[in-house]
Amino acid sequence: MTKKKKSGDKKLTAKNLQIELLKFLLTQPKKQFAPMQLAAMLRLENNKDSVIYALHQLVHAGSVNLFKDGKFGIALERLTVTDEATEIPFPKKEEKKMPLQRRSATSLQKTIEGRVDMTRTGAAYIVTESLDTDVYIAPKYLNGALNGDTVSVLLFPTQPRRGRAERKPEGEVLKVLKRANEFFIGTLRKSRKYALVLPDNPNMPVDIYVPLEGCGDARDGEKVVVRITDWQEGKGRVPIGKVTQTLGEAGGNDFEMKKILINAGFELIHSAEAMAEAESIPDTIPAQEIERRRDFRDVLTFTIDPEDAKDFDDALSIRTLENGNLEIGVHIADVTHYLKPGSPMDEEALRRSTSVYLVDRVNPMLPEKLSNNLCSLVPYADRLTFSAVFTFDNKDKIVSRWFGKTVIHSAKRFSYEEAQTILDGQPSEGLRLLTIYPQLEWAVKTLDRLSKIMRRERERNGAIGFDSEEVRFRLDEDGSPIEAYVKERKDAHLLIEDFMLLANKEVALFIEKQAEAKQEIPFVYRVHDLPNMEKVAEFSRFAYEMGHPMKVNTPKQIAESYNALMRAAQKDDRLKILEPLAIRTMAKAVYSTNNIGHYGLGFSHYAHFTSPIRRYADVLAHRLLERNLDGRIFRMDKAKLEEQCKHISNQEKKAADAERESIKYKQAELLRRHIGEEFEGYVSGMIERGFFVELPGSLAEGLVEFRHLADTYLLEEGNLRAKARRSGHTIKMGDKVRIRVTSVDLSRRQIEMELVEAS
Repeated sequence: MTKKKKSGDKKLTAKNLQIELLKFLLTQPKKQFAPMQLAAMLRLENNKDSVIYALHQLVHAGSVNLFKDGKFGIALERLTVTDEATEIPFPKKEEKKMPLQRRSATSLQKTIEGRVDMTRTGAAYIVTESLDTDVYIAPKYLNGALNGDTVSVLLFPTQPRRGRAERKPEGEVLKVLKRANEFFIGTLRKSRKYALVLPDNPNMPVDIYVPLEGCGDARDGEKVVVRITDWQEGKGRVPIGKVTQTLGEAGGNDFEMKKILINAGFELIHSAEAMAEAESIPDTIPAQEIERRRDFRDVLTFTIDPEDAKDFDDALSIRTLENGNLEIGVHIADVTHYLKPGSPMDEEALRRSTSVYLVDRVNPMLPEKLSNNLCSLVPYADRLTFSAVFTFDNKDKIVSRWFGKTVIHSAKRFSYEEAQTILDGQPSEGLRLLTIYPQLEWAVKTLDRLSKIMRRERERNGAIGFDSEEVRFRLDEDGSPIEAYVKERKDAHLLIEDFMLLANKEVALFIEKQAEAKQEIPFVYRVHDLPNMEKVAEFSRFAYEMGHPMKVNTPKQIAESYNALMRAAQKDDRLKILEPLAIRTMAKAVYSTNNIGHYGLGFSHYAHFTSPIRRYADVLAHRLLERNLDGRIFRMDKAKLEEQCKHISNQEKKAADAERESIKYKQAELLRRHIGEEFEGYVSGMIERGFFVELPGSLAEGLVEFRHLADTYLLEEGNLRAKARRSGHTIKMGDKVRIRVTSVDLSRRQIEMELVEAS
């Protein structure tokens, strides 16, 4: 017979145990308690050791004090805001003992600056331009630095390693120079005098103090977004924050998507100042503004965008001139007409730097009044644009270029699918019945013909035609995934892409020509360095193992070989796993004032000009281009512009990480519905524990652990194959296998599989 529990007794998880202890101590701010006193008063079933451990964790976080008699009490002197000041008074910081490495050779001290890249273990690597490698930071030497922060680091002297490769340099964070994130999601815990937010982010090691007046309408126990208003740097101190948004109960799609955005460092809502500025902008265009612009309203103009798009950045116009030449206009939303430098809306746009596109939502860079209304090139309405206009002769060569402010009136809004029906010769009846259909058909087919000519020319010049697969989801009303599929890119997509590439290239070339034989004109270039030849050589060995030999001795050979691989992957699904691996050998494209060209596109000059609604780099390009038109020369301070380029590049990376995280969440959520079912997939990666399998359609990856296989498999050098010790059977990258989905951990985005049948 089992022993009946006493009514009200409870055994808590480690995190909930800390919360309950902290809540109780907050109600008894002047008292001190022994661990077992607390266990008895709270009627806890947790053992003594777990209660003591939870209390010591709270002491480490700075929320609780440990007294000489072994009793614990709330750290009131650290958490109470005084009447005279808004700062929390803290004890004087004790001088920290110098690490052994630092004390051993002070003459070798060296400091560097870099960005924190946290690992799941709590350690971090510092990404820095000062060294050829990253710097390892043990958890105890992070000193409050968080993922993405810009920090100053003291390098430890390196010890000689005879006969062995030198390991990564190590160091200690001396100071946080710039915080990457000031917003966090957590659980609000209120007391009578103040509140604490317990962050969900495992990389945030301390709780956040919130004055009661900073809680708004948020209630105890609710999930909230808190903004850090004062970091209170120093050991034992806790940051001060203010609740900016209440999220209610944890769980569900909406909460998880918001959590991804906040953890990546993006604000969920625009500031009150930015919204007020947006709302103050008139809805109509003044007649005098139209008069100062080149008027394209009578020229056939249209947009081609995704079916669900709301922010239309770009439009194309086309007409035949009297001499028989073609005039094609690439018209881009004139965001800078509305976004004034230094305004609250502009400062926020720079801080965000990009819109973030998750699976089921967009977190826009600009307030909706601009992004979805005034700047969006919707049909049947006059819109202000900044245009690049090209004249093609009868040999399809560009003979003239013009850049300037314009006004357009779009006659048609195409989805990609609808435009493709024209190219396929299968337009819908509704489309054919439009009075302007003959002109639209001629326009779309003419632009498609020219885009293919430009594409072939780019490839001849060394452009790499990466066409990696992108997964899309069909969602039900609550955001749950019903189906996943790979996005298909057809000629209508490529048509738009080719003309955007043309405009971006020509804008960068124009700036360069303006500065010929004169002082440089600082500009925002989109640059892409040559690939890492060691990575390329390793990748080519792998491709050879999969039966696809490549020549990769020169950058030109690499481009030719990668293009040949893309074509081969169209016919052999097994080779598709090589495409993302090939991309990883490439340098990352970034924004910079130092133009080194764009290797991947085969361009000597390239910029981003065509998406100012969703990219701040394009906003800067518009401003700089406008001030260098009509024979004028304007030079911005290059150092300041380079600083903005680095910030924008960093924000772009964070947005891409958030977008990938949302896809992983949806992939895991979809596979959770199929636990126990079997699928065919391809081996897409290998680690010591096992091998990953990618499923066609959803592109979800799951892990098959070696320990669950009948034989003992050992990973061979290069992580390309594993061999069974007894049978000699091999499992290698690209193998087709049949698996069963066994479990899904949604919170960690992890999918577990078991092998049913190998090829």
